[in-house]
Amino acid sequence: MKIVFAAGGTGGHINPALAAAGELRRRDPNTEILFIGTADHMESRLVPAAGFRFQTIEIAGFQRKPTPKNLVKNIKTVGLLLKSTGTVKKILSEFQPDVVVGFGGYVSGPVVRTAAKMGIKTAIHEQNAYPGVTNKALAKKADKVMLTVEAAKTHLTCRFAPVVTGLPVRREIVAADRDFARAELQVPDGAVMILSMGGSLGAKTINEAMTALITVRYTDKNLFFLHATGKYGKWVPEKLCENGVDLEHAENVVIREYIDNMDVCLAAADLVIGRAGASSLSEIEATGKASILIPSPNVAENHQYHNAMALVNNGAAIIIEEKDLTAERLIAAVDALVQDQSALRTLGENAKKMAVVDSAKVICDILTELGE
Repeated sequence: MKIVFAAGGTGGHINPALAAAGELRRRDPNTEILFIGTADHMESRLVPAAGFRFQTIEIAGFQRKPTPKNLVKNIKTVGLLLKSTGTVKKILSEFQPDVVVGFGGYVSGPVVRTAAKMGIKTAIHEQNAYPGVTNKALAKKADKVMLTVEAAKTHLTCRFAPVVTGLPVRREIVAADRDFARAELQVPDGAVMILSMGGSLGAKTINEAMTALITVRYTDKNLFFLHATGKYGKWVPEKLCENGVDLEHAENVVIREYIDNMDVCLAAADLVIGRAGASSLSEIEATGKASILIPSPNVAENHQYHNAMALVNNGAAIIIEEKDLTAERLIAAVDALVQDQSALRTLGENAKKMAVVDSAKVICDILTELGE
């Protein structure tokens, strides 16, 4: 079977696609897999690193805020869309896939749409509880619509009945050993490890709140902090030092720009503080971790809030909206969980109950059946 994956922009789109592609490759090494993405986003690095063929198109998203500057950008985007359609048609004609599946990002639109027009079987996967504009349009054309959560059904008009598959989580995330991970990170026995991050670029509000939390609680040796600042949070270590945190000698504080061993860090963690992207939440569920979620308000349809509430409504997470986020509120929320270990465990147990552990298998079954 030949299959094309279209995914790009963020790890939330790319990593689930890589997980599904990896499962297909494990099932049948003769399966030919091609990824289509863009040259200037994460997929250009992650996909080749995973050992898959990769081709690019040039595409951008439409700006929704009506400003003169955005009008110019949208005119350019229309031009890129027309150009990319021709490029996609050429790629698909040469590769001749049995199935084309979109996992989200701007790139999914022209790839899946062009495939449908060419008579190729198509599928899409919607990661979020509130679907994006692209998948809302593609759902009307796709042969299979796969969803992470049941709640997304009410926001889609599908050509065929959608299927809830969950979201694939990389095998190394699920298989990681807690004791080994904590030993590798040098987390002391009995310490509560707090893993925090705001995405690859970094979230200013989360960085500020975590800087305050670490400043007032790092002397508690029963706590271990691992915080990822992101690209635009390189000021955090300096600020901590200004606040009196001696990072060279504070063995329970680790500050990184980016986490490249998430499997180890998640396995070792007791509490996760971060955004509410669909991929991150699926990893939290798969590993059964308690979490304090701070949804990004700067995403389409406020979908991270809806993602977070799916966990909150199941007693699996605590939410603090960014507009309500203060250092004091975050410190109070963390203190309450640290002081009530049963509450911390309950959040993690409830998150684990939400996990769809065979998501990659279900998705691969669907794609294989579609390609037959």
